[in-house]
Amino acid sequence: MRRLRSFVGRQDGAAAAELALLLPLLVLMLFGALEVSYYFYNQHQVVKGVRDGARYASRQSFTSINCDSGSSIPTAVETAIKEVTRTGRPSGGTTRVPGWVNADVTVAVICPGTAVTTGIYTGETNAPVVSITASVDYQSLFDGVGVLTDSYSLNATQQAAVMGI
Repeated sequence: MRRLRSFVGRQDGAAAAELALLLPLLVLMLFGALEVSYYFYNQHQVVKGVRDGARYASRQSFTSINCDSGSSIPTAVETAIKEVTRTGRPSGGTTRVPGWVNADVTVAVICPGTAVTTGIYTGETNAPVVSITASVDYQSLFDGVGVLTDSYSLNATQQAAVMGI
């Protein structure tokens, strides 16, 4: 009986037992924090890419992007805009986000049809505005071990007036 009391009252190994109980929770929190951070980083890269693509498209000539040609963009110019959006370079390169392809980027010309009252298009009725939209499938860092899985997508949209520089 005395041995049982001395065994029950001992503190040896208490810290190891607590660590064994808490370690799975701590590991889950670590992977979850890394996964969520990676998701936000990729979302930032998509937003940055769409902004760069819209900025690049806005500096195309009026012969390439205008409202008089039925809102169409030449294929070479559209491909260059998509490459700038995905990689940061008109000639292509390493993508900002893993798995991002040109098919995930949409380039459209918007022709408002109403007279503009301010800016470089004052008095113009067909001032072209280019709209870049991207929807990229998120590739999980730990393949679903963390909080987020591959079922999420990264979305961004940006518009810019074509300046014809």
